Amino acid sequence: MRALFALLVLAALSGCATTPDNPDPWEGLNRKTFAFNDALDKAVTKPIAQGYAKVVPAFAQEGVNNFYSNLEDIGTSLNQFLQGKPKDGANDAARFVVNSVLGIFGLWDVATPMGLEKHEEDFGQTLGVWGVGPGPYFVIPLLGPSSARDAPARLVDPQWYYAIAIGDNWKYWTWWSVDKVRTRANLLTAEGVLEKAALDRYVFIRDAWLQRRQNQVYDGNPPRPKEDE
Repeated sequence: MRALFALLVLAALSGCATTPDNPDPWEGLNRKTFAFNDALDKAVTKPIAQGYAKVVPAFAQEGVNNFYSNLEDIGTSLNQFLQGKPKDGANDAARFVVNSVLGIFGLWDVATPMGLEKHEEDFGQTLGVWGVGPGPYFVIPLLGPSSARDAPARLVDPQWYYAIAIGDNWKYWTWWSVDKVRTRANLLTAEGVLEKAALDRYVFIRDAWLQRRQNQVYDGNPPRPKEDE
């Protein structure tokens, strides 16, 4: 696993033959991983998510989403500071404190009505801000779309250290599983649009992910592509 991540880092730094016209030189491998993930999703993850969405009341689902979103604010705040945005970093740190205390461990989002805007930042975005190119598009087994830059960057974000903080394997994997199920349940509505719109689901998801990721790195203002002279 460490060797794989080392390879991905080197690929991201070198570009690994990626061009604006070909961000996916590993398409053959990626399509196989995508097919594996898709089959596992249809057999296991999606049915569990559908059961969760059907059984768990809407207000409880909102509370679960708020709880995990509150934890994400920790990593967002740290990455804001690393990107040289101290004001936004302080904002997201304040969100975590306010929601953890007044929102009862983040089950209620009381920070947003108070004017503390929600952001989403991770270490992959920070590397992008620092000038590290995305490298080849890369589909991670079980986890889905990523890139040679963003895949190893996941190891730096705080959620990977919660296992140490929790200390109990059973509790950690329960926490991890609930996060994956609620995330999948949140995608059920959009999935219908995807099925109708996409002739090639792999290409549709890849292009949408790459475009969204670029927007995230540049805070919604990506550079315009250079026109051919």
